[in-house]
Amino acid sequence: MSRSKLRITPLGGLGEIGRNMMLVEYDEHILIIDAGLMFPENDMLGVDIVIPDLNYVFERAERVRAIIITHGHEDHVGALPYLLAKVHAPVYATRLTRGLIEVKLREGKVFDADLHTIGLQDVLPIYPFRIEFFHVNHSIPDGVGLAIHTPVGLVVHSGDFKFDHNPVDGLRTDFAKLAELGGKGVLLLLSDSTNAEKPGYTPSEQAVGESLSRVFATAKGRIIVATFASNISRVQQVIDTAQQYGRHVAVVGRSMANNVRIARELGYLNFQNGVLVSVEEVEKLPDDQVALICTGSQGEPTSALVRMGQGDSRAISLMRGDTVIVSATPIPGNEELVNRTLDNLFRLGANVFYDEVLDVHVSGHAGQEEQKLMINLVQPKYFVPIHGEYRHLILHSRLALQCGLKPENIFIMESGDVLELDQEGAEIVDHVSSKHVFVDGLGIRDDGRTVLQERRILSRNGFLVAVVTLDKYTGSLLGDPQIITHGFVYETEAENLLERAAKEIRMAVNAGGSRSEMVERLTSTLARFAYAETGRHPMIVPVVNKV
Repeated sequence: MSRSKLRITPLGGLGEIGRNMMLVEYDEHILIIDAGLMFPENDMLGVDIVIPDLNYVFERAERVRAIIITHGHEDHVGALPYLLAKVHAPVYATRLTRGLIEVKLREGKVFDADLHTIGLQDVLPIYPFRIEFFHVNHSIPDGVGLAIHTPVGLVVHSGDFKFDHNPVDGLRTDFAKLAELGGKGVLLLLSDSTNAEKPGYTPSEQAVGESLSRVFATAKGRIIVATFASNISRVQQVIDTAQQYGRHVAVVGRSMANNVRIARELGYLNFQNGVLVSVEEVEKLPDDQVALICTGSQGEPTSALVRMGQGDSRAISLMRGDTVIVSATPIPGNEELVNRTLDNLFRLGANVFYDEVLDVHVSGHAGQEEQKLMINLVQPKYFVPIHGEYRHLILHSRLALQCGLKPENIFIMESGDVLELDQEGAEIVDHVSSKHVFVDGLGIRDDGRTVLQERRILSRNGFLVAVVTLDKYTGSLLGDPQIITHGFVYETEAENLLERAAKEIRMAVNAGGSRSEMVERLTSTLARFAYAETGRHPMIVPVVNKV
């Protein structure tokens, strides 16, 4: 029997929502499960997306045997373009997931990825692993969980799942396969924790269809539905409802349009010819024959719905009497953006439906009873809750205790923790870097915390630039200091305040010293002055020239 141990290392997704990425290592072999992004939090100013710290993988790129993607949501595929920039390993995914990945990689200008399509009956031999797949319900078709046969035992990764007995696509989570795996003996279960706060069962996706039907039946004007671009099941229900009530459908937003096109080409979206029309054709139709599907359910600043709410959408202008359905719940951290968008829509006279006022969204994640059912079907020896904030992991672990697992066999891990295990035991032995990596415009910022801190200071307190010119021989001040401020003081306060600031600058310069000493003195002097005068801490930028 081998003495090597299996290593399980999440690089994201534990203790947070998003950035889902898991490494399974044995000897010199690495299997990667998912590579997702996280949407920026409110204080991550100027950041577009957040991805896992990939340096641990980059340093071992030649050991990566395969990348397996469980489904096509951004929090599971969004970091792939950045991962594949340095890791040239085959990527395996189901048909729809692969199609969405191809769209994502084209947008990221990755054209040489080695993509492979997997089926539910496939058994994937990736030495030293052997991987089987089982279908799971989620808010997107073609989601899978993984059964990973390793030299030390069987590992089950649930993927994002729920047990929907009446799913939109008619394909239920594979109870029989889960029970079969449980009968073989499962060493470790890694299971989705997102809804560990929710008692009972998550409602069926079909419940959303019933709510959509009620809105469509009474709406007089145009209907605009905002949801995730990758929520193909929700898009299908909107199209089905539109067909039922004689409306044509237009898709607004590049990502939404690309995903709808791919899903239809692959047979995951079905509708009659003529139902889908262009945005330009919408303008020629009566309002009561129009339905629009767009992005913006999370209040993303550049999304179609947000631009409509701000009145600056180049494609669609919101009109009084339009009905807007926001078919999603805010991702933690997005609540402020979503609420602001809802307020803007109401101000423009729209009839707005969202989850707090009508059941226009159901989660794609298992409630507590479903989480317990997963544990009882699989019957693992060891259990690790994954995919959720820290409280979700704790609550999920308590459900595992109720299902009879021993406390010492349940591990609460966070991103970066390393779990080693074999048939004899398991323990958390190490921690690797799991810091947030910020994608900002075209750049990737590994050290972005400093930049973000500076942006927060600028956003709250503004900046003050002091430019002084000195005689290079005598060190004496030539002319008056130049002071430039933005966002620091109100115009009515500025003149007298800046005159006093100039006096402080002259005193600091007259104290002499080298350029570096003078810069340091000006910084500390102006910081003290600014706080004493205004109670604020602007960013101080001294510039010392010698001529």
